[in-house]
Amino acid sequence: MDDLKILGSEEWCRFDDLGIPAIKARVDSGAKTSSIQASKIKVFNKGLEEWVRFEVNPVQDNRSISILCQAKLVDVRNVKSSQGIAEERPVIRTSVTIAGKSYEIDLTLANRDTMEYRMLLGREAMNDRFLVNPSESFIQGDITEEQLEQKYKPYTTEKKGLRIGLLASNPNLYSNKRIIEAGEMRGHKVVFLNVEHVYMKLDASTPEIRYRGGNILDKFDAVIPRIKPAVTFYGCALLRQFDTLGVYCLNTADSIGRSRDKLFASQLFSKNDIHIPTTGFAKSPMDTKDLIRMVSGAPLIIKLLESTQGKGVVLAETNKAAESVINAFKSVQTNILVQEFIKEANGHDIRCFVVNGKVVASMQRTAQKGEFRANIHQGGAASKVKITPEERKLAIKSAKVFNLDVAGVDLIRSNKGPLLLEVNSSPGLEGIENTTGKDIANVMIETIERKLKYKH
Repeated sequence: MDDLKILGSEEWCRFDDLGIPAIKARVDSGAKTSSIQASKIKVFNKGLEEWVRFEVNPVQDNRSISILCQAKLVDVRNVKSSQGIAEERPVIRTSVTIAGKSYEIDLTLANRDTMEYRMLLGREAMNDRFLVNPSESFIQGDITEEQLEQKYKPYTTEKKGLRIGLLASNPNLYSNKRIIEAGEMRGHKVVFLNVEHVYMKLDASTPEIRYRGGNILDKFDAVIPRIKPAVTFYGCALLRQFDTLGVYCLNTADSIGRSRDKLFASQLFSKNDIHIPTTGFAKSPMDTKDLIRMVSGAPLIIKLLESTQGKGVVLAETNKAAESVINAFKSVQTNILVQEFIKEANGHDIRCFVVNGKVVASMQRTAQKGEFRANIHQGGAASKVKITPEERKLAIKSAKVFNLDVAGVDLIRSNKGPLLLEVNSSPGLEGIENTTGKDIANVMIETIERKLKYKH
């Protein structure tokens, strides 16, 4: 026992046969087998033997360093993840160097992309070799950032920019053209991907995303979703697939899905103490009269749950008109929200553009004469506006409720203070860039760089 070396709760390992000069491992005596982060795992035949080829990103939060490895396949094991999900994982046998000595160990190949450590050192590898002192770290020596950088210098290619996919429907829209332009100005390759031309292969070992013609989309660092409401379901499914492949999405599928469900969104706002105009929802026409009373009577707003850009939003000026419109919608089995009309807003609303938890630009939209909707798509006029600290706080909190990195937050000024109207997960850039003179597309690209720790 006296000749057993002591390990801390985390230590550095080296894999000479795999070409990995340093990888930080979590020392876990509770796990039987050791595992390493691996992606693009492919089993192939080498003579009569089965081998496995895979890629390792050995440095946490640095996808630019990728090492292609291959080793003989010794087993395929059923392993339970920390969430209790069983999955098949290939096992290789390779030499590891810890504390200056080398040992043969079994290593399962696992997707540890979301884990803090790229490697886990299990008890099989430690038996009769080490003791563990979980209260200490790097007992066998630490590696500084500078030393790590030096070790990986041969693997670091000259930065040629990120490869970013723009997942949208129309390449000629102002917003899409501006995002591509901003990305290319910062030295990145931005590729337009038509949502409806992208398809996927669902498979535990080799999931894929392909583009019309059969090209495999496996070289993207990030995806910017600009998904129109009509393709929300399919677009969100694609984003989940990109996420599975380790691609950063500027707005996740969950964030977009939640923000697009107007009823669920309204419930989330109430739950998070975000003030909105009083809103009602009912299934049966029998409840119409009370629904109208509940939101203080006419004039009131009636919104289709699937409405966007001001379409499917109606102002009912009298209780009788409101009853007729509500019952007409209900007769065709359409879900609607009934909302208090904020008269004092006088046809104005405020669009705040929130990126990465900050309001980067704001504009006031004013409805055309005789129109109550201030949306620019409905002919509303835009002007610069100075928002109050309370409005700024409300906009940031509203985007955060959905975990949206990019959001158009619409507010209205009322006698009760600012109220939230809605949160848009694919806000247009044309109106706000032209009104404020701010380069918002550039801010979006900068956010991706920051999230991926990309340096020019």
